[in-house]
Amino acid sequence: MNAFEQPRVDGDGRGQVSLAELIALRARVGRVRMAPLPSRSAHSGQQSSRLYGRGMDYAESRVYMAGDDVRRLDWRLTARSGRLHTKLFQEDREGSLLILLDTHASMRFGTQVRFKSVQAARAAACAAWYAARAGERVGVMAFGHAEQLLRPQAGSHGALAVCGALAEWDALPASNKVEALADALIRASRVLHGASRVLLISDGFSCDASARQRLLDLTRHASVTVLVVADALELALVPPGRYPLEYAGERSEVVLQSERQRREFQRALGAGPARLGELAQSLNLRCSQIDTVADPLSSVTGLFGVARLAR
Repeated sequence: MNAFEQPRVDGDGRGQVSLAELIALRARVGRVRMAPLPSRSAHSGQQSSRLYGRGMDYAESRVYMAGDDVRRLDWRLTARSGRLHTKLFQEDREGSLLILLDTHASMRFGTQVRFKSVQAARAAACAAWYAARAGERVGVMAFGHAEQLLRPQAGSHGALAVCGALAEWDALPASNKVEALADALIRASRVLHGASRVLLISDGFSCDASARQRLLDLTRHASVTVLVVADALELALVPPGRYPLEYAGERSEVVLQSERQRREFQRALGAGPARLGELAQSLNLRCSQIDTVADPLSSVTGLFGVARLAR
């Protein structure tokens, strides 16, 4: 794909989210070596449990791993598959994962492989499947172009619902509607309902002066991590040349010859990701940056403290 060339919105995972691709990510997440997630009790002054929930609500089953409680083996699935499986149950103390997804017009941009909006959805799907495997409820709140909410649900049904919402919201007609990050965070705080973790996925262009305090307020109720999505042109200088630009069906050309022109161009394009990254760093939040080419699974599992795949 040439620089500034807009991909066709055909649902192939380039210019528009592919639901089939989001669902297929489940298999890749299934190979991740899981690490138990801290319970939300740590945020309320109670002792933090690193065990999967043992409540009465069944979430799903997964392959048995060393250290799992043998009393929770799923014998029926074990017999059918020939591999040991253990049952995961939902426990209120385990809380939920709420994904905050930026859907502003600035996310519908990309010069390599796919739009930032598509990469953000792929990362959100990875996080949803991971949380479902860990026995957490998972939900997603969109801000910006789409102001939508899917409340947290348990198990694979919850992750599948998130994938469906991501594809549905991405297919909504484009608009220039703007929602400041601070306002989105206020809205998120009202719908947490005991969520122990929040994952913010954004390119940072909606980051306003009030966002710092709102983000700090949110950390008092949940563990917050940030994934900054950026295009290659927002991260590095482009070579000298003429670059075609297409927006809203109109084409123009940007001429970038001198180093000063290219630096100013990159600084303007990269202002959002830089601002959000600096904000997360100032609050000591776990933060990662991803471009439109990288593997979102690696970034998400890195944020969640896991970096290895099971053999």
